[in-house]
Amino acid sequence: MNQQYFIKGRVLVWFSCGAASAVAAKKSIELYSDRWPVEVCNHDLSPSEHPDNKRFLADVERWISQPIISVTSTKYKDIWSLFEERKFIKHPHGAICTTELKVIPGREYTDRWDWSVFGFTADEGDRIEAFESRNPELRCFWPLRDEGITKPDCFRILVDAGIELPAMYKLGYKNNNCIGCVKGGVGYWNKIRRDFPAYWNRMNSVSHKLQNPFVKYRGDRRYLDELPPDAGKYDSEPSIECGPVCVQPGDE
Repeated sequence: MNQQYFIKGRVLVWFSCGAASAVAAKKSIELYSDRWPVEVCNHDLSPSEHPDNKRFLADVERWISQPIISVTSTKYKDIWSLFEERKFIKHPHGAICTTELKVIPGREYTDRWDWSVFGFTADEGDRIEAFESRNPELRCFWPLRDEGITKPDCFRILVDAGIELPAMYKLGYKNNNCIGCVKGGVGYWNKIRRDFPAYWNRMNSVSHKLQNPFVKYRGDRRYLDELPPDAGKYDSEPSIECGPVCVQPGDE
């Protein structure tokens, strides 16, 4: 190991192709690289994400001046193969895709001496507190919180750096997860129906095939084609979490 690293372990920044995790990567390199090796890691879910994410990832690699490491599942290549093999999509307490494609590969890659960094911002103190209470075995740094950087700040920092924001943000989505996230609410899925009908149709077909309705509407889990097209209001729904904490809007 390089002699400059005199403290055991690494700093692992989990980059999700979102604005906050991009800025967290940049700040972590600035703040911690004189004491630890800083690795920026990504769970490659590109078959399920907007194609523009590859462009954004490449832009961020140039910005942070180091490659982003791909940490993926050794069992499943994408969400579709996972759903087909496991025969369901989600249960009331979370989504199988987050656990199998992000959480498990991340834990397998993380050593006991490592520090983890996630893209939680200064305006998400409650989420940070909840995450720490649920994951006491992880050692975490929170550079965005400690530097007072909010989500709007992250957008501004990227724009100021000359980095075009991911396409999903431009389309009005609050997060840059899979094109259609199974943790989304009624308004979210009706927006996906309008913006990405082919993806909506595929998810609806898989949901029926597995007999696993997953969107809560009027107290029950429904198939996508059972949702009235004008139901829900995406702007008023909670943000979707796809990462260290798997939360269905309304279940928090």
